[in-house]
Amino acid sequence: MADTPTTATATSVHEDGSPERLAIDTIRTLSMDAVQAANSGHPGTPMALAPVGYTLWSKFLRYDPATPDWPNRDRFVLSVGHASMLLYALIHLAGIEEIDAEGNKTGHPALSLEDLKQFRQLSSKTPGHPEYRHTTGVETTTGPLGAGCGNSVGMAIAERWFAARYNKPGFDLFDHDVYALCGDGDMMEGVSAEAASLAGHLKLSNLCWLYDSNHISIEGATSLAFDEDVGKRFESYGWNVIHVNDANDVAALTAALDTFKATTDKPTFIVVHSIIGYGSPKAGSEKAHGEPLGEENIRLTKQAYGWPEDAKFLVPDGVAEHFKGAIAGRGAPLREAWDALRARYATEYPEESAQLDAIFTDSLPDGWDSDIPVFDADAKGVASRDAGGKVLNAIAAKVPWLLGGSADLSPSTKTDIKGAASFEPGNYGGSNVHFGVREHGMGAIVNGMTLSHLRGYGSTFLVFVDYMRAPVRLSAIMEIGSVWVFTHDSIGVGEDGPTHQPIEHLATLRAIPGLDTIRPADANEVAAAWRAIMADASHPTALILSRQALPTLDRTKYASADGLAKGAYVLADSENPEVILIATGSEVSLALAAHDKLVAQGVASRVVSMPSWYRYEKQDAAYKESVLPKGVKARLAIEMAGEIGWDRYVGLDGRTITMSTFGASAPIAKLQDKFGFTVENVVKVATEMLGEAA
Repeated sequence: MADTPTTATATSVHEDGSPERLAIDTIRTLSMDAVQAANSGHPGTPMALAPVGYTLWSKFLRYDPATPDWPNRDRFVLSVGHASMLLYALIHLAGIEEIDAEGNKTGHPALSLEDLKQFRQLSSKTPGHPEYRHTTGVETTTGPLGAGCGNSVGMAIAERWFAARYNKPGFDLFDHDVYALCGDGDMMEGVSAEAASLAGHLKLSNLCWLYDSNHISIEGATSLAFDEDVGKRFESYGWNVIHVNDANDVAALTAALDTFKATTDKPTFIVVHSIIGYGSPKAGSEKAHGEPLGEENIRLTKQAYGWPEDAKFLVPDGVAEHFKGAIAGRGAPLREAWDALRARYATEYPEESAQLDAIFTDSLPDGWDSDIPVFDADAKGVASRDAGGKVLNAIAAKVPWLLGGSADLSPSTKTDIKGAASFEPGNYGGSNVHFGVREHGMGAIVNGMTLSHLRGYGSTFLVFVDYMRAPVRLSAIMEIGSVWVFTHDSIGVGEDGPTHQPIEHLATLRAIPGLDTIRPADANEVAAAWRAIMADASHPTALILSRQALPTLDRTKYASADGLAKGAYVLADSENPEVILIATGSEVSLALAAHDKLVAQGVASRVVSMPSWYRYEKQDAAYKESVLPKGVKARLAIEMAGEIGWDRYVGLDGRTITMSTFGASAPIAKLQDKFGFTVENVVKVATEMLGEAA
């Protein structure tokens, strides 16, 4: 059936006084009033989808408002994040109780009526788009369209993994569902297609997307640029597709969701035909999408609803009680029964129970890092991607909830977990997730896995971070411990040429607030990096690794790789250094070779390994001075990447040996010579700086 818009009749618009309709119209009018008060926002979609939100939450969502972090709760993802007032109204009416970052109750509602009145205002709990950690009841931060769709697939993967690993006969600890509300914009964005394709392949029958097909986008009718039959596309992905011809038809919505609950072999896609700005003079128009309706239009709309037209932020008596009663009346007994089941499980399966305790407190088991290898000094060395694979496998053996994969590149990124099964239909307990050539989808899915308390990771070549910058950025906004493993980190990929040689990518990652970008110098720095990553799940990390072999440094001669934890450390030194060579990754061994030559020439040189700017900036002034003393002006940064940002560390008198152009296709030695990454050039530039300072 093709997607066709519906029309509203006078009788369908007007309030009939039933508890159901009162709740739906309360959601609509709260959304209208909040957007108008802010003089900013998107009223039309919450007005259209109020019946969908009401039906899903009151009749199906397994959720206890008193325990919003219950592990076996259903997840609701508002991928149409601009329609945030729909979610805020639902949270308020459901009576969800606020919890802090540690899961402790604050004694306040997640969202009070006053919070709704502060919509889009500074420091309010109701920002323009829902934000994870900021507002209790918000499962993920959805801003860029399609991101929430991808997150929901990761959440569904996580549920299936938990069920496969920890459910036992008579102990179905994990059997929750994941719902995502998405719109035309989500369907146009490629990330949703990537995620949906994988979800269909994986037969994630615990996943349901409700698609608001209203045929309106910011520029006007979607027919300006979008006229495909989305339902048929999802059928081709292997989804169960259901059409609901009128978003106001609660009975039809209920039947569709019942069908989802009964489907056991594929995800479900419910196409809901709605009218944006339902009941208002702007109904069915782009004018109802991204701007307030206006006071007069709001009065006319409330009049059409049969609502007190001058009342603002009205919650009629009994509405909140009816709505919360429906949700808590179903969810609280289920949660209480789950708690009792969980207590019995701890007695029957103490080892698995201890793992679950660790997972949901974001902690690690004793001895998790005991098998991380120590790499012997070796002039030939090993590629940091290879070292990374060895360390990853050592950790995964002790922390089975560290799982992920690559965008079809694990043989190159070395991120497969040896001896572990693939996560596939029929074996949802597998640790190796095959994302396919879907970088953007992979990123969004990994975030969804991480939001479910797994330690999710995704990997690809560094140059392809361009395809997934949005989820990397969102992981930083959400302050979650997603791990991004990016290999083939420089012009060192050689013959592959400039299309595969990252130049500006390190700078763009370092520019993301809250993202720890680590580029280790050798195998032991890789081990130290993974220790740092696992020890703190409160922020994401981009781990940058080489394709080519890097010498494994002799740590009896040079400083310990544990210095990585502070972001930068003195690796090799001279008394009263005159010049400081600062490098990351593969260029550190180059700096050491130049250091030896400078020292032989009587130049007091220091080498600083600086794998993480993020970590270095967290150190106190005294430590920073001990590494990069202000009195030493002759500083040279060496990195096979763009120059942007290095002026912070080399100063006005310093220099860089970096990339100012794209790379070229040639063997690595030829490229190093062409672009100046040689011992001779480092010594030359360092000597020139000293001469200028004399």
